[in-house]
Amino acid sequence: MPEMTFTVQWPDGTCQSCYSPSLVMHDHLTAGETYAVAEFLARSRTALNEASERVRAKFGTYCTSAMQQVAELEAAAAQHDPSAPVRVLAMNPASVPGGVR
Repeated sequence: MPEMTFTVQWPDGTCQSCYSPSLVMHDHLTAGETYAVAEFLARSRTALNEASERVRAKFGTYCTSAMQQVAELEAAAAQHDPSAPVRVLAMNPASVPGGVR
């Protein structure tokens, strides 16, 4: 299963490198886009839950790394106003080869 990282910049300027066990993040976030904190968190939570479910379907157990990433994003988001902007700086790999997610 292809995995990926994505980097975000929070409203206070801090950057966070994040992990997903699936390229499904590309279905929910776009590099270079800005989202309100609440929207970013909702999109990320949905994508990481979907990624964890894909791991469960393939390997029989949910991805604890994806769930840990959700927890870390929730903690970071709680430090900011829900309407403040979060920018997705990068997604690696930057594209989805052959549509594989």
